[in-house]
Amino acid sequence: MSPISRPSRAVLGASVAALTMVVATGCGPDNSDPAGAQTAAPSVAASASGKPGAAPVKLPTVEELKTWKLDDWDKWAKANVVTPAVKGYWTLQKLLNAKPKPLPQPPTPAPAQPTGAQPSTQPTGAAPAQPTGAQPPAGPDQPPAAVQAKPVAHPFPKTMHVNGKIFFKDGNQDYVCSGTVVSDPANPGRSNLVWTASHCLHGGKGNSYYTDITFAPAFNSNGVLSGGNKQKSKLEDAEPYGEWGATSGMVSPQWTAEADPERGGPWSQYDFGIVKVANPDPNGKSLEETVGGSVPLWFDAPRDQLTAVANYGFPEAKPFDGVELEHCDGGKPAAKPGDPSRPAMLMIGCTMTGGSSGGGWYATKDGKPALVSDTSIGNGANTYEAGPYLEDVAAHMFDYFSKKAK
Repeated sequence: MSPISRPSRAVLGASVAALTMVVATGCGPDNSDPAGAQTAAPSVAASASGKPGAAPVKLPTVEELKTWKLDDWDKWAKANVVTPAVKGYWTLQKLLNAKPKPLPQPPTPAPAQPTGAQPSTQPTGAAPAQPTGAQPPAGPDQPPAAVQAKPVAHPFPKTMHVNGKIFFKDGNQDYVCSGTVVSDPANPGRSNLVWTASHCLHGGKGNSYYTDITFAPAFNSNGVLSGGNKQKSKLEDAEPYGEWGATSGMVSPQWTAEADPERGGPWSQYDFGIVKVANPDPNGKSLEETVGGSVPLWFDAPRDQLTAVANYGFPEAKPFDGVELEHCDGGKPAAKPGDPSRPAMLMIGCTMTGGSSGGGWYATKDGKPALVSDTSIGNGANTYEAGPYLEDVAAHMFDYFSKKAK
């Protein structure tokens, strides 16, 4: 899995839990993490026009964020807006050459405690607060057994058309992730929203937003690129619904302010993002109407009810070639603990590789599929994947974005 795709996780300290409004081309604010970013408001750099940005916005704590109203989200969002994706950037050759970044290295283990040293700064008898849905901290990770990824047969069933590839540009290189069409409560039956991972939209601490973020739903659903036919097809043959450029998006600032693109950490526990996309035909229907459906998000899903989770994505790194929609039937997810103030991640056995990042994790709610996570990280052996548990922070982000995204 890629460094933006599935970094190995480290257990680090807790930090702020605000969310940043972004749009696909990344001509926006400075994303550096100034000293004291966890307690002080970040500066907003000049916009693409060269004019100063909005006044600094104080980053809230997790508990403060849960009390934010739409006006609070709106003030934050207006300080972090950039321009939409550019139409016409992607060609078939660019799509086929897009790559996941190299597999990230695991974090360096912390030095051993001196004899007699206390292992924690917690007061005697104190226990870290547990957010809704969180699991208590545990010892070393206990990954589940590997589950072999399986391709979805061509032509895709109509219900699989909600899955697609997300293409984006970082500097001079083109990259790829996965995403899912999700239901929009503010626009029932007419959603233009795609759920993915934060790392599919932004390069982490000290980096910037990616550019030309584009969603291709039901990519290669007819199998035209399969079987060594990559060079014999046309772009429109591989994209039955065309390319839907991002017009706005939102990611967690845990990624933008904390993330090391080469290593994992507590930011992975909030590694979720969302974009709003536009029909390439200005007079066309919504994304949901076009593909024939969407997947509702299930926030704060009781962990004991997640007994049969499957994840979907377009793995690009070997032994995969990026043209097949693969899935792993992972069963009941294990809890992958990290920062105890943030929800423990979901973890299932899966052999998918880089490119599957951001792909949807499905569970059954009331007899129908619901999205409960997205692929965030994995291990170097490609035997498991983990995704964030979607609780209050994700729910509040989504509620704002559904109502206010342009």
